[in-house]
Amino acid sequence: MTKSHVFAITAAISWFAISLGFVLNVFDVYPESVIESYAYGDNPSGFAGVIGRTIDFFSYFTYVSNIVVAIVLTMLARNVKRKGAVFATLRMDSLVMISVTGLVYYLLLAADANPQGLQIVSNALIHYIIPALTIVIWLMIGPRGLFRLSTVLTALIIPVVWAVYAMIRGSVINAYPYGFLNAQELGLGTALTNILGVAILGVVLGLIYWIIDRLLSRPNGPADK
Repeated sequence: MTKSHVFAITAAISWFAISLGFVLNVFDVYPESVIESYAYGDNPSGFAGVIGRTIDFFSYFTYVSNIVVAIVLTMLARNVKRKGAVFATLRMDSLVMISVTGLVYYLLLAADANPQGLQIVSNALIHYIIPALTIVIWLMIGPRGLFRLSTVLTALIIPVVWAVYAMIRGSVINAYPYGFLNAQELGLGTALTNILGVAILGVVLGLIYWIIDRLLSRPNGPADK
């Protein structure tokens, strides 16, 4: 099996996970549950709530990170030797963002989650399987030598834009994708501090991936053929 095949298969799994989550959200087939006052999900049932549910779906960092992963893996499936600063940033984003998704879910959100039905499959894919696959495949087959120290900083652009959007939208509709962003109850200062904490986590992860990339790119490191 070639690298291209590995990237293509993983990309297909990623797109399937995103599509399943999208269908479950937009067609409102999740089991009825109590929606927290701060949370997304207060949309009309049926067709009337499709637009609101669609916007909510693409407003979750979880799905944004999974979409970035799927796009990057698709690009690599088409050309395993992609280079350039923009692609390097996207590749770093795919690693850092999906790592943050997995870690934040496991540490802060999983205890209160109660997935049911097909949601169990979707939840496992986007929060556990895709993050693990993304990191393992990068460690195994790269590509290597893409990252510079500056890549760690440019990879913050997409997460920062998402955070600004989430906070502005939250101030308008009084709803947030995650409780730790709930400026209405926590206060804006606490919410921004929480965002800063996640951003610092992202920088630390980016530095770790940059260092690993440098080590694996050395002549005596694993070959990236």
